[in-house]
Amino acid sequence: MSLFVLGTDCLALLQAGNQVVSNRVALCSPDQIAVSVITVEEQLRGWYTLVRRAKKPAETALAYDRLARSVTHLARVQILLFRETAIAVFQSLLKAKLGVRANDLRIAAIAIDYDAVLITRNLRDFALIPGVRVEDWSKP
Repeated sequence: MSLFVLGTDCLALLQAGNQVVSNRVALCSPDQIAVSVITVEEQLRGWYTLVRRAKKPAETALAYDRLARSVTHLARVQILLFRETAIAVFQSLLKAKLGVRANDLRIAAIAIDYDAVLITRNLRDFALIPGVRVEDWSKP
């Protein structure tokens, strides 16, 4: 049984109700679906930024609504940690100078560490990372 780690982009599609991603996730048991703690950080940081930048009451209310929805959704999914073993993988990937953003390397390192398949639309960048298995569930 495979473990599937939703990348930040695919998690956002799932949360937005994207039918293609939702259908693929529905085919899995809940214990097969996870997100990395890096994705959690990215998502929450994005909503915090939106809250801080909101100028009008409606913008503020919307930003807090999205933050709350995100936290509620994240509370229902397995979160994979950035363990010391994943940090070692990340450091070796950094040394390889792959030209991939650090957080993407962290997410890939976590997927490698947990022997999981990373679900992302960003196949171009993640394909550059040795040892990570990737799939795009956003296409029918």
